[in-house]
Amino acid sequence: MSYTFHRTITAPDFDQAVHQVTEALKAEGFGIISSIDMKATMKKKLDVELRNYQILGACHPASAYQALQAEPRIGVFLPCNVVVQELDHGAFEVAAVDPLASMGAVKNPGLEKVAAEIRSKLNKVVDQLQ
Repeated sequence: MSYTFHRTITAPDFDQAVHQVTEALKAEGFGIISSIDMKATMKKKLDVELRNYQILGACHPASAYQALQAEPRIGVFLPCNVVVQELDHGAFEVAAVDPLASMGAVKNPGLEKVAAEIRSKLNKVVDQLQ
């Protein structure tokens, strides 16, 4: 089983690609509760160059609440990470975690329904991006 949904998209620049992904997530009820600029982090911490690479911590509050009710330590898998990275040829890749793959490791039947619902929403987000 793959652990992500991913696709290549086009945008005028990296910031627009991140904006496009953020808006698509919002349309499915997700909020961005964290954002990590890996390029800046790697430069600051290791003094190395990295392509544009942003990790968006996407949260669907109602689903997160359901997951926490079913499994109190599920927070180690939250939020759902979505990566936007610049590719060599000027395009951008969007990859979202597959919650069924990550939460499946917990082996809690109470999580299966919520993981499947979030999987469907994230898959829809990635599929509709261009």
